Formats: sequence, structure tokens, C-alpha cells
Amino acid sequence: MKIAICLIGAVLSSASIAEQTCQTDDHALSSPTTRFEDNGDGTVTDKTTMLMWMRCSGGQTWSQEVCVGAPLTYTVDDAHQLADRVNEAGDFFFDDWRVPSIRELATISEPQCSDPRINLAVFPNTPPDYYWSRNARAGDKAAGRVYAMSFGAEGVGYPQQSEALFVRLVRYAP
Repeated sequence: MKIAICLIGAVLSSASIAEQTCQTDDHALSSPTTRFEDNGDGTVTDKTTMLMWMRCSGGQTWSQEVCVGAPLTYTVDDAHQLADRVNEAGDFFFDDWRVPSIRELATISEPQCSDPRINLAVFPNTPPDYYWSRNARAGDKAAGRVYAMSFGAEGVGYPQQSEALFVRLVRYAP
């Protein structure tokens, strides 16, 4: 069994150190670094899904190949407002950034890794915690809950929209 262990400085409010473990002997990584094209501006394009992702979580800044600062948490409404502000500012060259769907978030999850379950070479300093999606369960829009995906051990959750979670923005690549 081949296990890769990477120590990373997790940029969390607690300033803790997270230890990511990736098991690579039985299965290839589902989101290998080679699948992503680095756009050189804090974004990557997934060549399989043709989605362009921000490499940093909301609240972080891309600087010298790493996400700097603590990621912020947002209610679901605040997450959508973050996308609106990014689009209005034009800092990332496009005006169609948005909160991803739960299926889109699943495409960047890396089940071969833990703490967090994501490729840290592509998405550095990602906390192993929940990220908002834009999806409410069918028929439950009035229930005030939206799907979220954890890059920790939890998987998919269904929290209240008023809870504060992380967000990573996405857009369709041309």
C-alpha cells in the first residue's frame, strides 16, 4: 500500500497544521494535477469538465502560487453576493462567476485523500470543511436548506441557508 503524506500549513482561523494523506496504490487520483490547466491568475481550468475554478476559497487572496489569508465563511445569500461582487469588480476577467452546484463540487473532491479531500496542489490551503452549493433539494426550496459538500470526512450535508460555510466560485470555461 502506497500512502503519500503531505504536511501543509492550513490557513484557518485557528492557525492549525493539517496533515493530508492520499492513498494512491489501488486507484489513480480522480482529480490529478495534470487534469487542471493553471491560468496563472489564481484560477484553473478543469480540462475534463471545462469548468474554471478559483483556486482560493472566498476571503483568501492568490499570491505567489498560494492562497493567503484565512478563508471566510458565508451564509448562502452572502456566498451569492460574493459572486456578484467579484463579477462587478472584474478582478478575475469574467462576469459570470457563481456558486457551484453540488455535482460540480464533487468533481474537485479527491476521495483518495483525507484532511482535506481535495488536490492541495491545485486548491492550496483548503480547509477540510463544508462548502456551499447552489442546490436545494427538489421540493424543499421553502425549507431553507441547501446542499453543501465537505472536503473533510463528512461528505454531503444539507445545512440551513443561514449557517456560515466556506465558498469556492466557479464558471463555465470557454
